[in-house]
Amino acid sequence: MQDPNEDTEWNEILRDFGILPPKEEPKDEIEEMVLRLQKEAMVKPYEKMTLGELKEAEDEFDEEDMRAIEIYREKRLQEWNALKKKQKFGELREISGNQYVNEVTNAEKDLWVIIHLYRSSIPMCLLVNHQLSLLAKKFPETKFVKAVVNSCIPHYHDNCLPTIFVYKNGQIEGKFIGITECGGINLKLEELEWKLAEVGAIETDLEENPKKGIADMMVSSIRNTSIYGDGDSSNSDNDTK
Repeated sequence: MQDPNEDTEWNEILRDFGILPPKEEPKDEIEEMVLRLQKEAMVKPYEKMTLGELKEAEDEFDEEDMRAIEIYREKRLQEWNALKKKQKFGELREISGNQYVNEVTNAEKDLWVIIHLYRSSIPMCLLVNHQLSLLAKKFPETKFVKAVVNSCIPHYHDNCLPTIFVYKNGQIEGKFIGITECGGINLKLEELEWKLAEVGAIETDLEENPKKGIADMMVSSIRNTSIYGDGDSSNSDNDTK
């Protein structure tokens, strides 16, 4: 049987018509190895090390390397601190009323804090707690907490629950009080996410209000009802005449 990789005129014709696959080019292993070594040589050894390994190997580098290492170490530390700060929270935590000031009002500078005041006997509060716990995982850079309302505000009226306050630098930047403002009994996760994003507490990837479609349908329905209602009224007037 003829070798399909053999350089013959017949094989070239068969390749042109797609009968034979393209000829495999022989790999130059030495060339590949040289290219790989050249690529590795361009990477400073300290760029592959952890911060601990850098500390142990300090005596092996010259003065120029040490300056570069210091810059590199600082960069790695900044990246690490930024990552830790971004992933600092990630859950909906329970707090008590006597923790409110420290955990919410006096939270660290420029930190967004979302607190839900709830009562476990109210189903809407349980729904909001569930949705907030999911959002806390999705947005770990924002602090999400909840508190039984009686521990924070005695004699708070049930009609005002659920209550969500959004804080930043000790100031209330947003508030949602009662079932309607919190999104209604059929509240969807995306709808609550949009509400909190509008205040600025989280950075959502949603492009538009999830309730926009529902609102448009309601407006359209009201307009149609108005049109048909006017028509019926006009017909009634004509019949009277």
